[in-house]
Amino acid sequence: MSSPDVVGGAPMALASTPAARAFLARLSEGAKHAFSTRRPWMELADISAFARPESSSEVANRIRKNWSFFRVNYALILSAIVVITFLSNPTSLFFLCFVLAAWIYMYLVRTSSFVAFGRTLSERELLILMSVCSIIFIFLTNVGSLLISAVLIGCVVISVHAASRVPDELFTDEDGGAGHGFMSFISSVPKQPAVVTHV
Repeated sequence: MSSPDVVGGAPMALASTPAARAFLARLSEGAKHAFSTRRPWMELADISAFARPESSSEVANRIRKNWSFFRVNYALILSAIVVITFLSNPTSLFFLCFVLAAWIYMYLVRTSSFVAFGRTLSERELLILMSVCSIIFIFLTNVGSLLISAVLIGCVVISVHAASRVPDELFTDEDGGAGHGFMSFISSVPKQPAVVTHV
């Protein structure tokens, strides 16, 4: 049984563990960098830039360029759709928060080894156990179907916008950051300028 100071000090443990500090620092830095690369919303909603595509290749080209240019805006739109979907279904939101709280406790709050089935689990075994339990829990409830539905709706909305908006002449791969993944705005960090020394 956990000691009272460990249980009562869970919030303090969450803020004081090296893993928590590193995670929160990286998350904060990634969020700041993401918002610094976000395009103006008025530019995203400029009606004069919309036109019907002439071919499927043009649709694919528009989606690729617009996704690269507006990737942070699109990620925020997708996140907003997922949040609104779960807020409209409090039961699923509760189940999702329960799963997230379990992960936070296991990897940020917990300060001792985890014992299950009479043995101490390694970090790899714990990760497998948590992943399996989370998948089973999510798909035994309607959280999984609700999440998939929200993501699909968000992808449709984003694809329709990207296919309808004519990319500007200034849209380049460098400006849009082509090659970045969907969650690159979290893991990305601003590049530091190279320091050149002269001897």
